[in-house]
Amino acid sequence: MLSTSTVALGGFVMIMVFMYLIMSKRLSAMVALILVPLVFALIMGYNKGLGKMMMDGVRKVAPTGIMICFAILFFGIMIDAGLFDPLITKILKFVKGDPVKITVGTALLAAIVSLDGDGSTTYLVTTTAMIAVHRRVGMNPMILPAITLMMNSVMNILPWGGPTGRVLSALQLEVGEVFTPFIPAMVLGTIWVMFLARRWGAAERKRLGTVTDIVVDDTTFAAEVDPEVEKLKRPKLFTFNLLLTVALLVALVVEVFPLAILFMIGTAIALMVNYKSLKEQGERVTANGANAMSVVGLIFAAGIFMGIMDGTKMGDAMAKTIIAAIPPSMGPHFGSICAFLSLPGTFFMTNDAFYFGVLPVLTKAAAAYGISAAEMGRAALVGQGAHLLSPLVASTYLLVGLNKVEFGDLQKFALLPAISISTIWFIYFVLVGQIHL
Repeated sequence: MLSTSTVALGGFVMIMVFMYLIMSKRLSAMVALILVPLVFALIMGYNKGLGKMMMDGVRKVAPTGIMICFAILFFGIMIDAGLFDPLITKILKFVKGDPVKITVGTALLAAIVSLDGDGSTTYLVTTTAMIAVHRRVGMNPMILPAITLMMNSVMNILPWGGPTGRVLSALQLEVGEVFTPFIPAMVLGTIWVMFLARRWGAAERKRLGTVTDIVVDDTTFAAEVDPEVEKLKRPKLFTFNLLLTVALLVALVVEVFPLAILFMIGTAIALMVNYKSLKEQGERVTANGANAMSVVGLIFAAGIFMGIMDGTKMGDAMAKTIIAAIPPSMGPHFGSICAFLSLPGTFFMTNDAFYFGVLPVLTKAAAAYGISAAEMGRAALVGQGAHLLSPLVASTYLLVGLNKVEFGDLQKFALLPAISISTIWFIYFVLVGQIHL
């Protein structure tokens, strides 16, 4: 039986090895998610019950994997049918090929869509609407997913977004104690992401030329028309497809059915109405299924990673090691310590592991020094700025899949800007006295 410290060390080393392998492109994310935890578990002697651990992890992510599979199929069918063509045309005419307007517009769209609290929906809608604009102007392919993810990180603090709900449940607090003081910080975070978007846009404008140099007009599009793609368009069904998509998104927000079921139903209706013959339906499933499978493969691979983390108790051991490393003399600074720990804590562990495992223990220890549970709850949310770049977040694999970029490349491009969101939040809370140094 391995000691807690040994298990924790194995967990930390495993995650560092995993991060190195995908960021250096030694292994693909899917291969690393499967093999790295498996090898470490075997080395540490967890061969007994390893299959069950992995299967438990896969079962936990199965609803997400199914949802993402059918979400990609649904939006792929809508793209094939031409639903987003008018929107893209209007956006293109508005931005006039100006990268600054494109990046700022991307940030605004991501902020609006993120209000529903679901990252997958934000990634699907924002990417679907904006990727053609970014690609046609020739912008850095990392900018679209980075802006979308960072804006979603800010809006994810909404009580129905997930992290805040976990904090409220773990510490038995009210919304007004944690979320209400966070609203000004969210405003600052939104402004900061808009600033970064504008800055990236300005850099792209400088690289690509002046606005008039890169303006994209209708004649440019005319040269790009693909007869095979045009055959798939269904302009007469535009109103139906729009109403179907809006109805689906509304149903997602009010949770009429589980997300996976809603997208399965939406995909079935979209196929049946837009493509009548079995041959056409099969072709659309095959064409869009290729994109879906690459993303879904990552989701289920992440399930193996998380299953081994949970089954071997690496996550619990890592949490205990972090807490034990805090000396008693640092007790009065538990609020700041919690804020600092929340960044790596929610990056290297799942939100559930950190908020239900680490946070209650930290809060109990902090109470002895007169630090309120509400302050600890706010501090624990500070690290959410970079959480969505964690390899343990399933929806981020959807984002990289939709944008056809590598997970490690997105981390290298967006990690420091994402950490800057958490830094701004921490500075704000210290200045207004919501977190004590």
